[in-house]
Amino acid sequence: MSVTVFTSALLIDCTGADPIEGGAVVVEDDRIKDVLPGGKVGPLPGPVTTVDCKGATLLPGLTDAHVHICAVEGNITDQHRYLPPSLLAAKALRRAEECLMQGFTTVRDAGGADYGFREAIAEGVYPGPRLLVSGNYISQTGGHGDKRRRAEWIAPIDCCIGMVGSIADGEAEVRKAAREQIRRDVNQLKLMASGGAMSPSDELDTTQFTVAEMRAAVEEAQAVGTYVLAHAYSDAAVRKAIEAGVRSIEHGNLIREAAAKAIKDAGAFLVPTMVTYEAIYREGKRYGIGDHQIQKINLAREQSVQGLTYAYRAGCQIGSGSDLLGDMMVQRAVEFELKAQVMKPMEVLLSATKVNAALFRMSDRIGTIEPGKYADLLVVAGNPLRNLRVLQNAENLKLIMKGGRVYKQTL
Repeated sequence: MSVTVFTSALLIDCTGADPIEGGAVVVEDDRIKDVLPGGKVGPLPGPVTTVDCKGATLLPGLTDAHVHICAVEGNITDQHRYLPPSLLAAKALRRAEECLMQGFTTVRDAGGADYGFREAIAEGVYPGPRLLVSGNYISQTGGHGDKRRRAEWIAPIDCCIGMVGSIADGEAEVRKAAREQIRRDVNQLKLMASGGAMSPSDELDTTQFTVAEMRAAVEEAQAVGTYVLAHAYSDAAVRKAIEAGVRSIEHGNLIREAAAKAIKDAGAFLVPTMVTYEAIYREGKRYGIGDHQIQKINLAREQSVQGLTYAYRAGCQIGSGSDLLGDMMVQRAVEFELKAQVMKPMEVLLSATKVNAALFRMSDRIGTIEPGKYADLLVVAGNPLRNLRVLQNAENLKLIMKGGRVYKQTL
């Protein structure tokens, strides 16, 4: 039995309670054994490792509801043309490790990663966050998941692992595509319900898939006890996805009051991904991203704060995602600062811990510092509630623990 005690911490447990000065947390093996607000720790059996957190903050491991570990290059539209599957897989595992070392202990891959990546991490073959995979995202012909350029008169690209979708049209094809991903042991299904910025042959504010087509995927997901997340930007696309029973709306930059109310009334979640638009708008050209794609990125960027404001005012459950590509993934924690333009700092932290845990249906295991949950813990120099930017600098992450195992310690 391994026992670790964290003492003298500013404890932000992310239950929604106020921070506690001088709190202590006891970890036994891979779980949190006890939380002691008064900081007084009684006798413990066996050898004990003590971590003095004086002057630092102890909080749960962060989570990200929208990652793409297989988006190993900035230009995901073309990466499959240049990288063999073996090299792409190696780079993807390194992206996963980078994510963990940024303090993110559980993430949901929103398309691209198959269950093999999840198992490689779970079996300890390679370090990374706890990974929930969506497999191939499902797209209509010419939709956001169709990587063919407008001048390419070829069959849909289905060549390799990574950022390549399954193209399906009509209820029967969507249902079959959903069943195929379920057969491959995904954690959830991903649909493309609107145009997107990085796709070569659609526009941002279009709707994609009919309600009936999306409902077919939702029914298949529900049949095996899981759910559907949908890429959707516009008000109309979001409302159609919600009508179909989609549980998790990704992006939502162009929504207005009607879509925000629909999300709220359905008990669904919104996962904004504000940081990726800022990053691609500034840096996209040097990664080979085309002018048309950057124009679409800018449209999303300019409306992201407004979209989040509508969702916040409506009382939506707002999760946290990044959607970053390639080397831009180093900016993952900038998402928190951008959200803080609308949300309070504690609400921002909760979106990346407690709310995401509920979205993942893992509230009994992650998201807060409470007895019985996985010992996913961060010790951070500084107070994120006073300055969310402290989470952007890896040097401020003094300790990273996932499931009771320490992956970094510089205390």
